[in-house]
Amino acid sequence: MSAVNQQAKRDVTVSKDALLKSYRKRLKDDVRSMADNFSEVVKLCRVEEENQVGRATQAEEDALEMQVRASNMVRAGESLMKLVSDLKQYLILNDFPSVNEAISQNSNMFKEMQASCDRNLTALRDDLATDLFELEEEYYSSSYK
Repeated sequence: MSAVNQQAKRDVTVSKDALLKSYRKRLKDDVRSMADNFSEVVKLCRVEEENQVGRATQAEEDALEMQVRASNMVRAGESLMKLVSDLKQYLILNDFPSVNEAISQNSNMFKEMQASCDRNLTALRDDLATDLFELEEEYYSSSYK
């Protein structure tokens, strides 16, 4: 049975490692894409000498390339935002020690609250018993029965 548990733990560790490597690769690829596209957009801002292509044609070509590069940067940014969301979800779902700690803290808090309520109820019961005893004593010793 312990061999099965060890195999399961190994499989979970392997899948976690693969997932984290995937996240790391996505991060590097998206950051590289943003940096490359930004540097290309900056390169397009250069002033060129006359060449075979007319100035208006070159301007249109540069504008189109800037739009494509900007779209690539936006896509990489959205991918990074999705990566952050995935990392948060992974942390929330797989952070068992902190979840267990939160459950333990809540359990202890509720046990203390229960003990406090029990003490208050016991004190109230004792007060009521005392008052009831005094009232019964007064009633039975009364001449107006």
